Amino acid sequence: MANNRKGICYLVGAGPGDPGLLTLRGREVLGRAGVVVYDNLVNPELLAFAAEQAELIYAGKKSGDHAMAQEDINRLLVEKTKAGHRVVRLKGGDPFVFARGAEEALELARAGLRFEVVPGISSALAGPAAAGIPVTVRTMNTVLTIFSGHLDPSSDEGAAVYVRIGAAPGTKVMLMGMERLAGIAAAMIAGGASPDEPAAVIRHATRGDQQMVTATLGDIAARAGEAGLAAPSVVVIGEVVRLAPELVAAMARPLAGRRIVVTRSRAQASTLTAALRDLGADVCQMPLIKREPPPDLREFAELVQDAHAYEWLVFTSANGVDVFFEIFDKLYDDAREIGGVKFAAVGAATAQRLKERHYHVDLVAENFHAASLAETFRSQTDVENVKILVVRPEETGGELAADLSKMGAIVDEAVAYRTVAEADDRTRARERLVSGGADLVVFTSSSTVRNFFALKLPLPSGVKFASIGPVTTRTLEEFGARPAVEAARHDVPGLVEAISSYLSR
Repeated sequence: MANNRKGICYLVGAGPGDPGLLTLRGREVLGRAGVVVYDNLVNPELLAFAAEQAELIYAGKKSGDHAMAQEDINRLLVEKTKAGHRVVRLKGGDPFVFARGAEEALELARAGLRFEVVPGISSALAGPAAAGIPVTVRTMNTVLTIFSGHLDPSSDEGAAVYVRIGAAPGTKVMLMGMERLAGIAAAMIAGGASPDEPAAVIRHATRGDQQMVTATLGDIAARAGEAGLAAPSVVVIGEVVRLAPELVAAMARPLAGRRIVVTRSRAQASTLTAALRDLGADVCQMPLIKREPPPDLREFAELVQDAHAYEWLVFTSANGVDVFFEIFDKLYDDAREIGGVKFAAVGAATAQRLKERHYHVDLVAENFHAASLAETFRSQTDVENVKILVVRPEETGGELAADLSKMGAIVDEAVAYRTVAEADDRTRARERLVSGGADLVVFTSSSTVRNFFALKLPLPSGVKFASIGPVTTRTLEEFGARPAVEAARHDVPGLVEAISSYLSR
């Protein structure tokens, strides 16, 4: 319940765009917030870090389109904080660098309310760095000027400011004002800057869809316009821009500029997303499934409690491992209570999850699906009259248990969880896919495929699909969608390898 003595507002810098550049402190307070007020420049992927029950309020402002006036934002922050909520005001870059964070802080202070500033990485520094442009180089410059391009260069005030900036030595970095770039450059040249001075425009700095053009100060506006580089962009002017070609070549990543949609559940998406982002991809997470407790949690818990009575524990998914041991750890305080059971797993990821708990995995399905595990049992061990517990999700059915029973095993099934459709689209991933398209939409299970096509999204032309393996591929084909990519090894590393190979061609 809200309590005004506990109300606090965190002015959090969301960083320049790459979700990985949110600070640890920023992520911590975002995860505990009851209310999140976020800007247009905030990468929507960051909203996935907010608590599921948090109230998300869009207060974005861009040229000519303000969802909320600054005065209304100030009032909202005061009202929510005064009501006792933990409020996160999530702002692009750093809250005190051309972000009006000072106005919001003063409003909170004058209302006698608690607040904390959580600094963020400004795009003024991160943008050039991500594009291979060091804003300071000992042998090239000793001065760095960061300025906003919000003033009109045709006004007396604006012209005077830009003339002075043009006369200053060193590197200049401009935030905002892309629509005024030609006039600003002209005013800087009038102030003494050379029209031949190197310049660069970096759009969507630090993100997977980052773009950059380089030119001279005299023609940078025209070159950026030809390339379609609009806001949000960072402009860098100075000799340091000459270093970009050499550094960019060394920093190149194979999936840079590629947009990939990951449909895995939020709980499972992190490994796949991180691997693709490491390769430079612009990853949009669009979770289509989520895990819920099994229909009969008590029955499942009783089977976990009696796990020591079985000779084999068989896990068909990494989620099953997690859920099983969540219950086991509540029932027992000694891992030895599981007895002398052997472990079998479907897939390398499932086996790895068991190994992380320091259990030896005696059998692993060679082809990463349940039918393959049954064949592995048949070829490697005798299960006649052997007691086996199969831990599986509700929707997979009992094929594995049936196959093992035909071999003479005494089989019980423990339904650990059920997979349901994910309705929460807080990051607006579906909207972004429809409006911006993607190079690939990636599916890791049949349930993600079915839920995707149930949405009946009007997909842009050219969108292709990637599948983790033959079972998922067959489900795609049921919907008339032949995947462009199918992993030869049916796990996340195999899928990443297949995607990288396909998109790098």
